[in-house]
Amino acid sequence: MTLAESITFRQANHLDIPAMSTIRLAVRENALSDPNRITRKMYEDYLELLGRGWVAEINGEVIGFSYADKTDASIWALFISPPHEGKGLAKQLLKLATDWLFEQGNACVRLSTGAETRADRFYLAQGWRRERVEANDAFYVLPAPTNQAPKA
Repeated sequence: MTLAESITFRQANHLDIPAMSTIRLAVRENALSDPNRITRKMYEDYLELLGRGWVAEINGEVIGFSYADKTDASIWALFISPPHEGKGLAKQLLKLATDWLFEQGNACVRLSTGAETRADRFYLAQGWRRERVEANDAFYVLPAPTNQAPKA
């Protein structure tokens, strides 16, 4: 079986939080200066109360995740385990999050990331428009697809 055939994507649940936290703390860029800044409660809140999350798995092991924040139509998190970077997982996880936010009737989706980083270049390559750079942060917007139906 090829790697592509063994990858599954699904909605995240509370059992995924330890793996997501491990991935978040393992990334090389956008590392947390204070690991206690992102709490378990924050992960839990973004599962349903404030948004929704998705994971990528190989053989039951979570290797990446994304979170959409429905309160401000933004991407709260998108992280891939370092050994699995560069395999297209981030593109699919980002699409799951943005599609869901657009299905909620949002006219655009926003996010921020470190300026002049791989993530900065990734979002540009995915068609996001950089709105501004403040200090070390780049702020992006992605308009809803033109075929997106308005919220009823």
